[in-house]
Amino acid sequence: MNRNTLRMQEREPTQKLPRKLTGFQHFFAAATYSVGGARRLLGEAAFRQELIGFALAMLAFAISGATLFQYVAMMLLFLLMIAFEALNTAIEEIVDRVSPEISEMGRNAKDLGSLACLCLILANAGYAFYVVFLSHVVTDMPLTGL
Repeated sequence: MNRNTLRMQEREPTQKLPRKLTGFQHFFAAATYSVGGARRLLGEAAFRQELIGFALAMLAFAISGATLFQYVAMMLLFLLMIAFEALNTAIEEIVDRVSPEISEMGRNAKDLGSLACLCLILANAGYAFYVVFLSHVVTDMPLTGL
């Protein structure tokens, strides 16, 4: 092969890129990708444990007489936790693919993702504890010094 043939092969990929979807097709394709991500996340033990924790928090909210606002706030915190867990899983997948050997940078990336998840777990648990055990006490306290 001569140089011109090689250059043409570099410029012209052998595989055609898929056509860009727009409108409703794009919406449904994105939803399909999201469902695939949710299925993948269900394979993670940590995520399944977080789901159980959320279900227990909702049960405790029902028993304690939580307000609609408290339910909505808990749902938003839980959605954030799902998002962080998904990103953490994505980081782990990429690190394992790019650097299958144990490396300090790979370990640091995984540890940082884990820390982000831990922060959201603590935020969820702290808020649930507040709603179930402290919100009635705090609302009954008189405001002093204000």
